[in-house]
Amino acid sequence: MGLCKVSFSLFCMLGLVTVGHMANAQDSHADYVNAHNAARAQVGVPNLAWDDTVAAYAQKYANQRKGDCQLVHSNANDGKYGENIAMSTGDLSGTDSVKLWVDEKAYYDYDSDSCADGQMCGHYTQVVWRDSVRVGCAKVRCDNGGTFVTCNYSPPGNYVGQKPY
Repeated sequence: MGLCKVSFSLFCMLGLVTVGHMANAQDSHADYVNAHNAARAQVGVPNLAWDDTVAAYAQKYANQRKGDCQLVHSNANDGKYGENIAMSTGDLSGTDSVKLWVDEKAYYDYDSDSCADGQMCGHYTQVVWRDSVRVGCAKVRCDNGGTFVTCNYSPPGNYVGQKPY
């Protein structure tokens, strides 16, 4: 009987650890990096690496958006970083944010280096920009219950007249 109670308690504690891990799933540094690098691998560009300095910039800006959750770009440190932002009225994971940006691939035409009429594709091209090698991302829950996610890239991409890869 005592062994059964101990086993049940361990099972419950293991369950709580698992639930806690699942709650943080898709928002870790590795989750952001892996989501980016999966898209980059599809077009043959080198992987991005997580950068704590870039991430600190992203976190500082995300914290500024916490009060209003507005989809407004930062100055990206006066051109030092590229930037992608996303927001949702509910919860939005880091990997879902990257997926939103990568899904713009359908609107990007490599041959003309342009987006389809009326569509956005610049988030996608920043994700796969060959010369960007470092990324840092941050996520905040906004006061209105929404989510704001930002990823910054070093060096920045999306230069007019240059293809991303």
